[in-house]
Amino acid sequence: MMIESVEEIRRLFKEIDGSLPVTHENEKLEIFVIGGTVLLEQGLKPATKDIDLVVRNIHDFKLFENTLNILDFKSTKPGAEYVHASISQVLEREDFRIDLFQRSVCGKFSVTDSMVERGREYLILKRLAVYLCSNEDVFLFKTMTERSGDIEDCISLAKRGIEWEIILYELKNQIKLSGQNIWITWVGERLDILADEGLYIPILGEVERLSEEYYENELRKYES
Repeated sequence: MMIESVEEIRRLFKEIDGSLPVTHENEKLEIFVIGGTVLLEQGLKPATKDIDLVVRNIHDFKLFENTLNILDFKSTKPGAEYVHASISQVLEREDFRIDLFQRSVCGKFSVTDSMVERGREYLILKRLAVYLCSNEDVFLFKTMTERSGDIEDCISLAKRGIEWEIILYELKNQIKLSGQNIWITWVGERLDILADEGLYIPILGEVERLSEEYYENELRKYES
């Protein structure tokens, strides 16, 4: 089950838009795309097997999930590869798989205000507004999962050209908002793998320093 065309995804969003409940004329349900779809849209990969979407509040999450259920999407249990990202829901239909995340301050990857500012308009429909997250934010997201292909996607994004300081800023931002300092170690491990693959990562030293700082603080807690 692979999606090979952005037009397939556009048609899906239009199908969802047609099934969303009627809301106030100026109110649209905002969805942020943060996975392989962004690479597919730029021609950085030939296909993607899932569509990673983030909504910013529980109301929109439930509304979107209920609409997918109406369209015969079925919920499945997230796999172990999502353990760090704390995915909220996986919904599948014969032709599509949607990995749905909900913004939260309870330790989950969230769409921050800075990510919204970096995002770009993709599809504005009657009831649904779809935005593509920046390459920097997609890169960071992919260092928080352990799915097959994410390392290759990170390499593709880096070769296209990314602002490393934005990634470092957003990593610190996510840690601050979630209170999960351990994230720095997960990202550090993935960056080490990318460095071993030959990718030059100018922020690697700073991420390693922050990781060491985290481990030292944990050690002090344990010893006390």
